[in-house]
Amino acid sequence: MHTNNEIEAVITSFNQKSMIYEAVHSLCCQTARPKRIIIVDDGTTDEESRNVLQEIEADSDLSVPVIVIRQPNKGVSAARNAGIGASKASLVLVLDGDDSLEPSFIEEASQLLNENPSMVAASSWMHTFGALESTVCPPGGAAIAFLARNCCPATHIFRREAWRQCGGYDETMRSGFEDWDFFLSMLETAPGTYIGIVEKPLINYRTTPASSNIRSMEKRLQLMRYIIEKHINIYQEHMTEAILGIEAASISRLYGWESEMIHAKLHGQELSKISNEFMESPSYGDGGMAAAVRIASMNQSAIL
Repeated sequence: MHTNNEIEAVITSFNQKSMIYEAVHSLCCQTARPKRIIIVDDGTTDEESRNVLQEIEADSDLSVPVIVIRQPNKGVSAARNAGIGASKASLVLVLDGDDSLEPSFIEEASQLLNENPSMVAASSWMHTFGALESTVCPPGGAAIAFLARNCCPATHIFRREAWRQCGGYDETMRSGFEDWDFFLSMLETAPGTYIGIVEKPLINYRTTPASSNIRSMEKRLQLMRYIIEKHINIYQEHMTEAILGIEAASISRLYGWESEMIHAKLHGQELSKISNEFMESPSYGDGGMAAAVRIASMNQSAIL
């Protein structure tokens, strides 16, 4: 193990109890450790969580120096900006207090940045645990790739100068999608910039039904409208790519649903209420009616 003096880590924390130990420990066990860990306590109200932060702050045996910044609750964007503002390194890693990293994350993600001057940020695939056990594979890419959807995890390493140039995280976005907006803002700082991804699951991402990421999906259209209007110039310039990107995702999900319905019908399984309603009155103009025809035809062919 060695220390990478170019990198400092920012962990945001709010009522996360002992989970933040895992985040800190994962940074201390990196093959390329950060120069310093900055924990931003975003107005923690839980006594146990406050005690945990005090214990970490006082632990002189940690292999990486840790400081704790305390502020009233302002949301994750404000907490990240506060931590990044207190950093001095040219590269900054942001990590949520309930997630953790595999030992080679910093070494492999920072290598991408060092080898590619046009890359403004780098991350990796994710291993999700908790409510969902899976491997999630965001692709990264240039600004055009980010018009239809977010293509990078919230945990990533970025160039501090790009954060400064784009104005940082939008502190008005307290309902979610602040990462997506931040990535677009960084990618707009200069032509030819892009975000790289290590194609290994080096982020351990905790999933719960009540997580902020899940709740933000309830406001997806509202948040997308805000992002589109904020970044209207690049959306206007690449409107075709943005629309086709959204359509591609929609088609993929429609085919997945169609396959599940065909499988259920062929095996005599009961369809859900929403699936039966879809077959009785399929949507029109978005591929829905064509899907319903294929499902009904497959069912009839099986009978014959």
